[in-house]
Amino acid sequence: MTGTLLSILLLGFLLGIKHAIEPDHVIAVSTIVSESKNIKRSISAGVYWGIGHTATLFLFGMILIVAKNTITDTVALSLEFIVGIMLVSLGLNSLLSFMKHRHPHSHHTPDKDTKGRTHLKSFFIGLIHGLAGSAAMVLLTMSTVSTAWQGALYILIFGCGTIVGMLTFSTVIGIPFVLTSGKQVNRYLNNFAGIVSILFGIYYMYNLGVNEGLFSLWFS
Repeated sequence: MTGTLLSILLLGFLLGIKHAIEPDHVIAVSTIVSESKNIKRSISAGVYWGIGHTATLFLFGMILIVAKNTITDTVALSLEFIVGIMLVSLGLNSLLSFMKHRHPHSHHTPDKDTKGRTHLKSFFIGLIHGLAGSAAMVLLTMSTVSTAWQGALYILIFGCGTIVGMLTFSTVIGIPFVLTSGKQVNRYLNNFAGIVSILFGIYYMYNLGVNEGLFSLWFS
């Protein structure tokens, strides 16, 4: 493996860390982590998000690289739009879930089941984010490496960077939610995370639809 390729892969790893903490990723994972009662679950949320994100980036990225195809602007922006819908849904679900668990007659799900749902939710959100980022990932990879196997390696290293970046972030952001678990302030933190997710999701969709021209592409 040449020094140049090693440098490229190191850059990919660092870009993966940077990519993990983009606003839509951070807000989505924060909304999940807000439901955590212990730091292990917060860490797991970040790891499972990163695994899901890497899985779709690798799968769709390699299909497009090998087939030497690109995604049209309409498809790329539409996939990004799904992220906005997901952010709004996550926020609403967080607010409704918190209200439901505060009801005196609500039945609490066993901790093991809740843990499994958290992992599945994190993985699924990572999948969606990975799908939405496939177009940009392919362009970045094709401009960086020269062969398909190097492209595969680059995407995997990039994915490892996103896992490390999101693991670190989810650990840090999980601390205040874990420390305030069972206290009144936890309610405000949960509601704040949900509201931010909803508002950012609406802004995200508006920006894509109006400023990026997605609505014009849809209805032209």
